[in-house]
Amino acid sequence: MDYFTIEISGQAIASFRSENAHDAKNFFEAEDFREDLTVLQSQGKPVWDGIAPLALRKATAEEASEVEHAYEFDDDPERTIDDEFVVFLIPISDVADDEADEEDDAER
Repeated sequence: MDYFTIEISGQAIASFRSENAHDAKNFFEAEDFREDLTVLQSQGKPVWDGIAPLALRKATAEEASEVEHAYEFDDDPERTIDDEFVVFLIPISDVADDEADEEDDAER
């Protein structure tokens, strides 16, 4: 397994483990993943605006360590080492989750 990092405008935002560079590129280029980057937020803004340049590169040792650490503490018993598993290197929140929390608060 190799480790890869995704950058937006030169800033490392996420790392993951993949079987090889070809599989990593396929994941990186997937529309679903790119759409997720426009929905997820960091510090109140979308992680990706859909315009800024995205780049894929080999992860540094520190970034690879972050992925390993996340695997160790993952609490999903059905997840295997071969599953896609992205570790964000920036603070993340999901707008849909935040909106659901606000609706729950409004109903109380």
